[in-house]
Amino acid sequence: MNTSIPTLIVVAGPTAVGKTAAAIKLAQHFNTAVVSADSRQFFREMSIGTAKPDENELAAAKHYFINSHSISESFSVGDFEKQGLALLDELFKIHNKVILAGGSGLYIKAICEGFDDLPVADTAVREKLNLELEEKGLEVLQKKLKQVDPDYYNEVDLNNPQRIIRALEVFETSGKTFSSYRNATVNKRPFNVIKLMLDMPREKLYERINLRVDLMVKQGLVQEVQSLLPYRYLNALNTVGYSEIFDYFDGKISLDEALLLIKQNTRRFAKRQLTWFRKDKDFIWFDAGAPNVIDQMIKTIETPA
Repeated sequence: MNTSIPTLIVVAGPTAVGKTAAAIKLAQHFNTAVVSADSRQFFREMSIGTAKPDENELAAAKHYFINSHSISESFSVGDFEKQGLALLDELFKIHNKVILAGGSGLYIKAICEGFDDLPVADTAVREKLNLELEEKGLEVLQKKLKQVDPDYYNEVDLNNPQRIIRALEVFETSGKTFSSYRNATVNKRPFNVIKLMLDMPREKLYERINLRVDLMVKQGLVQEVQSLLPYRYLNALNTVGYSEIFDYFDGKISLDEALLLIKQNTRRFAKRQLTWFRKDKDFIWFDAGAPNVIDQMIKTIETPA
């Protein structure tokens, strides 16, 4: 590793594993800032359901890309790559090390490596897929994605119709899978990258997820989702923790059923996150529950490769 150029320290892992706390401790140790790579915490209007850092956590270390955008704004992974790299360029003028923390593998990859240019989708293809979603439901599109691009099917948030439609658009427009574009490019960055992965035994992680959902309800999750009902058509709200409660407000399911579904879908999402991260052999894995895990991470960062 070239020690004369700055270093981006990636802190990744499944939802509820403890990334926020670890990133803050590392930021304090290295006297630096945290850049969020959580695709839902960008949005100001979504706080409880996205498990955003609270006021004390935000005060403990400078954070970027938290509450940075509105759900009404279009903000793609390509936008994040462009804005994130511009931000890092400025931060590396002040800090030799910066933390990139989050569980959105696609967004982490955007900063660390970038992508091949995805084809511009044919408007007719997009309209056809949206009509299919409306008439036949999300499950039909999920099955189609599983058939044409099983790699991406195993990693994508299956509850997000926009991402499924985008992958199918790419395939139907170009004849190539979305995952083939995503895996093709590694752009050279003007910084070193150290990738740290937090994990824990599956039963313990699932228990933490269930407890987190219970805490969200106490903090006012249902009221937060209710306040967003007028905006439910926006892509940002097609996500776990919000779509289930929209179904409750529609009278399709009871509140208890909605909360059970949030827990179940969040556990599935965590499993998909781990599937994604295991494919990247550059990650160094740590037991998030180990009492000295932060010391282990610091030692790894400070030990020259």
